Amino acid sequence: MDTLKQGFDPEKYIEEQSRYILERINSRKCQRLYLEFGGKLVHDKHAMRVLPGFDENAKIKLLQRMKNQAEIIICVYAGDITRNKTRQDFGITYDLEVLRLIDMFRKYQLSINSVVITRYEGQPSVDIFINKLKRRNIRTYTHGYTKGYPTDVEVIVSDEGYGANPYIEVTRPLVVVNGPGPGSGKLSTCLSQLYHENKRGCKARYAKFETFPIWSLPLKHPVNIAYEAATIDLRDVNMIDSFHLEAYNQLAVNYNRDLEMFPVLRRIIEKITGEESEYKSPTDMGVNRAGFAIYDDEAVREAACQEIIRRYLLARCGYKKGITDEEALSRAKLLMDELNLKVTDRDVVQPAIDYAERKRNQNRKYENVIAMALKLPDGTIITGRSSRRMVAGAAALLNAIKHLSGLPDDLPLISPEILSAMQNLKTNILKKERATLNCEEVLSALTISAATNPIAKIAVEMLANLSGCTAHCTAILNDIDNSIFRDLGIDVTSEPEYSNNNLYQI
Repeated sequence: MDTLKQGFDPEKYIEEQSRYILERINSRKCQRLYLEFGGKLVHDKHAMRVLPGFDENAKIKLLQRMKNQAEIIICVYAGDITRNKTRQDFGITYDLEVLRLIDMFRKYQLSINSVVITRYEGQPSVDIFINKLKRRNIRTYTHGYTKGYPTDVEVIVSDEGYGANPYIEVTRPLVVVNGPGPGSGKLSTCLSQLYHENKRGCKARYAKFETFPIWSLPLKHPVNIAYEAATIDLRDVNMIDSFHLEAYNQLAVNYNRDLEMFPVLRRIIEKITGEESEYKSPTDMGVNRAGFAIYDDEAVREAACQEIIRRYLLARCGYKKGITDEEALSRAKLLMDELNLKVTDRDVVQPAIDYAERKRNQNRKYENVIAMALKLPDGTIITGRSSRRMVAGAAALLNAIKHLSGLPDDLPLISPEILSAMQNLKTNILKKERATLNCEEVLSALTISAATNPIAKIAVEMLANLSGCTAHCTAILNDIDNSIFRDLGIDVTSEPEYSNNNLYQI
């Protein structure tokens, strides 16, 4: 079996993180801890990919253990709402991600305090979102730009600065501040609350729940480089924490934004509390024990290298679509070169390219063929190509579940009459331009066939076994097909080419 080698202990991780959080909450200096959660609190796909064995919901399960002590504030930057910024893992905008997070927290019986719209300027599209939240009984606050930020500490820590923001009414000792992504305003919300708490006579502390970069791993460890690859749009660069080295004579890895902001942040906290900061370095501020749960460094290195390749492939397609700039693409390529990685080190890339080329050489009718390669858990590479019936992704999925079911490759799982009827519906009734069936339509047809065809039923049951597989297509997938692969748990990448010359892709 060629299953992914595990290298991370999720239980040890939760135990370590829980212990360090509780230590800070129970400190005699602390009546309330504001814990900024960096990265994804739920469905942390990046951590799951680079730390094989990581539970993508480990963080929220950790909080569930402390649900009687914790409440959650969700921050979202107003500008991310106005420009419809999208969470890549799920393909949904940040405003919808806020709603999804609320549902997820409720599922884990965690208390939602409120949603904070940061750097709010009265944008009409943001007002619509605020109204939507309020009418669903979600407490909502707005914070403007902080006057004097980031250099004028006297103004920042005053009624004109943080004091201009409304105080968020909280009651529990642990306040988790989360957001749909980086730049959501989590830090400023925490500091604003510290200011108000101090004025109210409450001893409140700040800490940051970190996952990446992992401070206890070497600077150039692939896991830390993978973090840079994941944040190329933010231009994050990992660096040695010079403050930590000077204070403790210990090497620790942090990133440029935290290091640049630390002197100012420390002064702000000292100004708010009137005491010398307990933190000697930005690493001190973080609660990050992920490195101590790694038990197989080789497995983790390999997984991280695969993630760096994946991020580069995504950046190439993003550049083609116009959503990734040239500087970010160059940065992704530099990170590949730093570890001597090639796109073909991803097992499914070359088989997809070779299969398409082989089909084109066989017959001129395949001149514009699109191909996909999919790697199964046992290491078998399955291929599929586009046809007048269906897209390449759908063909690869059908071939994969045939293989898993032990069925012959030439056995049709779906009646040709059903496929023809669906194509007729698309073109003659719904007036679609293309008759080719996408992945969703083909899987719907397969499910319908399963009601009367026992073989199709067996194949449908095999779809769940595709979770965790990787795939690569020789053309950019449309949004519907991309969503299907994501929902199936298949990590899919593409060549930076469109399937046709149409400017309006559907």
